[in-house]
Amino acid sequence: MSELFNHELVPDYKFQSIRYEERPVLGRNSEIVEGLRQVWIYLDNERQLNSYTTEAVKEVILAFRRASLDRRCVAVVFTAVGDRSFCTGGNTAEYATYYAGRPVEYQQYMRLFNDMVTGILLCDKPVICRVNGMRIAGGQEIGMACDFSVAGDHCRFGQAGPIHGSAPDGGSTDFLDLYVGYAKAAESLALCVQWSAHKALRLGLINEVAAVYKTEEGKFIPNPFVITDRYVDEMGQVVHGEFKTGDAKQAAKELAKSCTVDLSLLDEAVDRLVTTLLHTFPDCTRKTLESQRKKKLQHWYANSETNRSWLSLNMNTEAAAGFPAFHYGERRERQIDFALLRRRIAEGARFDAALVEEVLPPSARQKMAAAREGGAS
Repeated sequence: MSELFNHELVPDYKFQSIRYEERPVLGRNSEIVEGLRQVWIYLDNERQLNSYTTEAVKEVILAFRRASLDRRCVAVVFTAVGDRSFCTGGNTAEYATYYAGRPVEYQQYMRLFNDMVTGILLCDKPVICRVNGMRIAGGQEIGMACDFSVAGDHCRFGQAGPIHGSAPDGGSTDFLDLYVGYAKAAESLALCVQWSAHKALRLGLINEVAAVYKTEEGKFIPNPFVITDRYVDEMGQVVHGEFKTGDAKQAAKELAKSCTVDLSLLDEAVDRLVTTLLHTFPDCTRKTLESQRKKKLQHWYANSETNRSWLSLNMNTEAAAGFPAFHYGERRERQIDFALLRRRIAEGARFDAALVEEVLPPSARQKMAAAREGGAS
């Protein structure tokens, strides 16, 4: 047989900012299937909660292209290193220190981001999001671009844009209501309410939840911080999947301290899903997913370019305040003074550097000033 052509855009590229791993595919009896594989693409920025840097976005594009062209690949698993976060969105350090106030630069960055989302949606293989921790903001967007989502039950799902100076226009305003309906989507998108994995499963956002908290006796238990009993309260509200509060939350903290986080059941769930996909006709499966993806693509193609332009211009206004507040602010002081901002705008204030500095939290203001002095020297 003659040698097959290589259709990669950048053959033999060595990934630096992400990880690309080929793993075995298991048969129905858990035996390794020879000659086939699953491809795992990992975000690799655990120190910054696997937020994607500009370089990482470039490599995710190349990674999905490579996996899509891999003749032996049964499915692509999109995940991240560690057990704290799948992805919390764009890298706020880059946003605050480079892109804020530079809309043309951010427009070019958003071209890369759009290509990343499109690359996931057009992948010739089924794409599974292995949610190994928080899936927030842009992490939620790239996760929803995938076909399936399997999550550890310690995960949180949500948006952050309207609180931190952006809009969830990298896919969430296109995709989320397709999963959970308009009302719940608005709750997440505009109010930035976060959902537990159990609630995300109940709402239809994800496909499966795996326990990750393991006791000292080696037993897996449900997430201690979440109400996992299925019942409704006296007001008729479903409470399954809601986060615990008050004394129950404090007791959950004590129980969690005695546990380790073990993702082995999550990995088993991913393997089972890949095994199920293995036992389908590849072209029929690809065409089925392509047809279903059209619902996402219809919204994505209608909005992504205008959203890119708006998000870029927003780097001169609210993002120029929100991202520095988050990046430079202390842990419990990462939001601007919203009431002050609204009052100053109502008074006709210009949205300039002086207004940004005025509404920043004190800790962020001080650190930004120190950073400017350090840069000047």
